[in-house]
Amino acid sequence: MAEKQALSPEMIEEITRAAVHAAMEFQEKAKQKQRTKRDRRLRNIKLLLKNYRNFKKHCKTLTAELDNMDDAWMLKELGAEELALDSIKRSKVRTRAMVKFIDRMIAVYRIMCDQSGREEDKRVYQSVQLLYLGEERSTAKEIAKCHKTDTRTVYRDVDKACEALASLIFGIDSIRFVE
Repeated sequence: MAEKQALSPEMIEEITRAAVHAAMEFQEKAKQKQRTKRDRRLRNIKLLLKNYRNFKKHCKTLTAELDNMDDAWMLKELGAEELALDSIKRSKVRTRAMVKFIDRMIAVYRIMCDQSGREEDKRVYQSVQLLYLGEERSTAKEIAKCHKTDTRTVYRDVDKACEALASLIFGIDSIRFVE
């Protein structure tokens, strides 16, 4: 018969410490993973904003390009590559639809900022407008000078706008990523 050995109080304490440490480490990794997911959504909004002017320029030429793609001569010229042509056409249509959707969400955000009555909200929208949306490209330094703030404030304003735009653009899915 095997004799049962009892764990000493020191061993129990050591096992408890190791278990608590492992649990805390697991929780920290889960929080880090959640932050990474949230940051990716906000990064996607910033990426959309950074490329907004290019998307708008591209969409101006899309209607003519899409009409040309329907021409029979193009299909004959490409022959077996009709599938590739359809794929390109779908991509261009999605780009145009996405730009229209972003335009609507930016308009909603502008209205929200205007109706809030807070000067800070108006400044936040104006910073995004000057930095990413307007015809003329402004730098963060120029915007900070215009608003009589620090350059870092401009970037904080952009982050704040991106969080609001994430909820407008991604809807309910964006709530999961905000702490």
